[in-house]
Amino acid sequence: MTKLGNDKPATTPDGRVIRYGEYPELTWAAVLVGWLLGIMIAASIAYASLLLGFSIEGSELAAILGWGLLRGVLRRTSIIENNINQTIASAVNGASAGMMFSLAALFILASQEKPLPGAQRFTQFDPFIVTLACIAGGALGLVFVIPLRKQMIDFDRLAYPGGIAVAAILRSPGAGMRKAMLLLGGGLFAAALKLVFDRVTGSHDPELPVGKYLGFPPYLNITFYLSIMTIGVGYLSGKGGFWFGVGGFICYWLLAPLLAMYGQGEMAPLLGDVSKLRGELFRPTGIGMLVGAAIGGIIAAFPLMLSAIQSLHDASKSGSDDNSDELPAWSLYTGIALSAVVLGCACWVSVPSLSPMRVAVMTLLGTLWVWIAGVIVSECVGRTNWNPLSGMTLIAVTLLLLIAVRGTTTVPAILAAVVLGTAICVAIAQAGDMMLDLKSGYLVGAVPRRQQIAQFIGAWLGPVIVIFVMYALHEQYVLGSKQLPAPQASALATVLRGIAENDAPTFRYVAGTGLGAVLAFSGLGGIGVLIGLGFYMPFSIVLTYTLGNLLRMASDRFLGKEFGHETGVPIAAGFIVGEALVGVTVALVEIGSMLGGS
Repeated sequence: MTKLGNDKPATTPDGRVIRYGEYPELTWAAVLVGWLLGIMIAASIAYASLLLGFSIEGSELAAILGWGLLRGVLRRTSIIENNINQTIASAVNGASAGMMFSLAALFILASQEKPLPGAQRFTQFDPFIVTLACIAGGALGLVFVIPLRKQMIDFDRLAYPGGIAVAAILRSPGAGMRKAMLLLGGGLFAAALKLVFDRVTGSHDPELPVGKYLGFPPYLNITFYLSIMTIGVGYLSGKGGFWFGVGGFICYWLLAPLLAMYGQGEMAPLLGDVSKLRGELFRPTGIGMLVGAAIGGIIAAFPLMLSAIQSLHDASKSGSDDNSDELPAWSLYTGIALSAVVLGCACWVSVPSLSPMRVAVMTLLGTLWVWIAGVIVSECVGRTNWNPLSGMTLIAVTLLLLIAVRGTTTVPAILAAVVLGTAICVAIAQAGDMMLDLKSGYLVGAVPRRQQIAQFIGAWLGPVIVIFVMYALHEQYVLGSKQLPAPQASALATVLRGIAENDAPTFRYVAGTGLGAVLAFSGLGGIGVLIGLGFYMPFSIVLTYTLGNLLRMASDRFLGKEFGHETGVPIAAGFIVGEALVGVTVALVEIGSMLGGS
């Protein structure tokens, strides 16, 4: 290209200036758009995590919306600039599941009808200290996983299906604009529907008991949750997510009828009251399955971890030490040391009654667990697109509690274990997100070092946003209630309470753990976790979610898979964003009106 005249740059036929040199990548436009979209996505997916019990990866959503803002509004066309945007936005979102799966358990324990003695202390933690701990945890997860990039992506060429999907969006700016408009339309429709549902139900009973109206037995539990977001998540999950529904169908459409036919007399009260049937039978079994699937998943992934470590060692011996595209090693070592110190200080400040030695042991164990989890997550996400986040967090918090409870009373021990466990959960979430984003960057020609910097730029903001959203949602809906059941955090709260009271339904936990472990070794990735969640979740949510699965399978069958990817997915993502933002906004408005009234 040549310039037209001495000082007039060349332009394209539609009037855009032709620029020379490197493509824009790590720019202020990408950073600011990434922060903006990250805040919106983190708030939306945090809400969805509390409702559904599992998280949704935000990179595709950020890439679609990024084209809407960067290309449609700011008239910028760099693919790798949008890649930085989605890296930052998904890094902000990394805290959503990490904190909602763990920290929310403290709110649930404090608001139970029969709280533990002294449970009011659970919500008296210093939010600034907890936020700082989560920021340090996120940084720790990143510095541990960054050295794995070259081996797992450049050498081993792991698939990272989510990263491939994001790269496909980044490479199609025209299709990205169209998807952004579809997402916006889906969001507006979901927002309007959410407002109508809340007006009709008063936000108190978001369920439609179809089985009751049709005269079916109560134990079949044919009740639908009034949430188009839940349908959207089911659509995004597609056929693979149907296993989540399978767990619920096994409970209420197989086991419950068998109990009605062949069970003893003591089962009659449970069959007549679905809440008792779930609370005393299916829920503890589901918790056991989550634990068993997590343990089995770690054992199954252990050879992968050894393989990853060995390949890193082999690469270093062969002289593959060109790290010009990576953050320098000294910065990673410094990050590990500083993050570990911050985690230890946060744990000790939260619970001063713990001895320094016990705090040091908990911090060392937590740091070691983050490293192990980073390797496992990198392999699991790379090969199966499954992140064993919830189960690994459940195990980590339980181990930390067993250490802490020997050094102080029960309530402070739970507080210390959950604060440190929340930071660990955020670290695991950030590790999985970083590797997925690095894969998409690898496919579109991004500079890894710039992506790594972008991940840090986004990771600090997530905990600030999510803890604010958590307080707002708890004030408006109460975490663990029918409106926001918070399944993962409720499962953690149940386990913690059982340990504290030494009154856990051990037989059902053990039976569920065995089932979960068997499913973990089935070779089907996270199937044990999904079926365990199906046992644990309210069946109304399972049924509504399954409608989304069926819609995706039908659209793939009759309209083609391309329709699903190009049209159905952005509309479904819009359902999630629209309904979630209304729920969060209503909570903030209610809090504002209460503060104004006081």
